[in-house]
Amino acid sequence: MNAIEITGLVKKYGTFPAVKGISFQVKQNEIFGLIGPNAAGKTTTLRILATLLQPTKGSVTVFGFDVTSEASRIREIISYLPEDAGAYKNLTGMEYLEFIAHFFGQGKKKNAIVKKGEEIADLGDRIYTKVDTYSKGMMRRLLVGRALMIQPQLAILDEPTSGLDVRNAQEIRHIIKNSVTQGATVLLSSHNMLEVEFLCDRIALINNGYIIESGSPTALKKKYGAKNIEDVFTQVVR
Repeated sequence: MNAIEITGLVKKYGTFPAVKGISFQVKQNEIFGLIGPNAAGKTTTLRILATLLQPTKGSVTVFGFDVTSEASRIREIISYLPEDAGAYKNLTGMEYLEFIAHFFGQGKKKNAIVKKGEEIADLGDRIYTKVDTYSKGMMRRLLVGRALMIQPQLAILDEPTSGLDVRNAQEIRHIIKNSVTQGATVLLSSHNMLEVEFLCDRIALINNGYIIESGSPTALKKKYGAKNIEDVFTQVVR
């Protein structure tokens, strides 16, 4: 069974088609990148997989569960980190992790989830200060910790290293890779093509609501005679 199966997905906002019949699969325990320019249909697709939007047409399943009829089952096994995610600013970082962990377990299980989130965020003593004092990078680290601390079967990450400096971004990438070794599947979207090339086993390029290319970074570079995925992206989108 694939982690994700999308067949003929169409999503319209009124009469505007944001996604125009795309199909792709994500294997279990791989990192799959969905990349493309702004307004290409990436975020709409991620939100459908996260059960926040309903498809207009087509079939979408996550570990065999249908996003329309079995959304509650999917929410039990996924974690979604939007690009514009935030946290409750009146809480400390630790209080925020504890609040989220409350929905996934109690007692020792909850404590283990919180500890995992604290380790991933790696904010030191700042985990005990108010979220409204955090820099953008600190906020992102906290949110990545929140997304991965529950050890989801599928992590949907939209721009996971947005706002992070080079060192912190590198650490988050290693955390994402490590989550796969522990059994997770990751679907990510990023405008950072070097990040995509470093992290992803396979990628799909989406533009104007269509999947226009897919494959492993190595295969795509060879196909287009490109030095890196950024060059592939430029050629394909152009």
